[in-house]
Amino acid sequence: MQTQVADDLEIIHRVLHGEIDLFAALITRYQQHVARIVNRHVPSDRVAEVGHDVFIRAYGSLPRFSGHVPFEHWLSGIAVRTCYEFWRANRREELPVSALTTEHQQWIERILAAESEDRFREQARRQEATELLQWALGHLSADNRLVLTLVSLEGYSVREAASLLGWSVATVKVRAYRARQALRKLFLEREAQEHDTTQ
Repeated sequence: MQTQVADDLEIIHRVLHGEIDLFAALITRYQQHVARIVNRHVPSDRVAEVGHDVFIRAYGSLPRFSGHVPFEHWLSGIAVRTCYEFWRANRREELPVSALTTEHQQWIERILAAESEDRFREQARRQEATELLQWALGHLSADNRLVLTLVSLEGYSVREAASLLGWSVATVKVRAYRARQALRKLFLEREAQEHDTTQ
């Protein structure tokens, strides 16, 4: 690991001093790492496009890389923030159910169970939960979507999420709270609408 970090620093130094073709070595080394992050946050048919954007942003930001953290961690933050920008630009985009991962389906089932096991028992079935997650994520802001995904679905701590997003810990805590409130409100509004239609 130490050798790889040192090697990354050497490559970055040489890229910044004119050997720009060497950046391809970093792309090759971290392409799968970036793809795994992006795949958890954007529709599957947009992973390649967003992953490409991550490396474009990383290259453009390379002069600001301090070397105080490993390049892999720095790149992870750029990947998460690129996904955030994707959702800011595509907030109301309709997503096919097939774009949702099994992790997303399991997460929504846990959320529903936590809110009220009895109230949402029927809706927690896999297909309905998938559809509900698609609907709910489509109505959340980019901030709320990403904070919920990082902290509630992927299990990052508030501090880790703050580091990846480039936000303060306090900001992540506030936005996570607001995101949970927004999600709860969406679920309750949907439940009320469904109740009204059955009357």
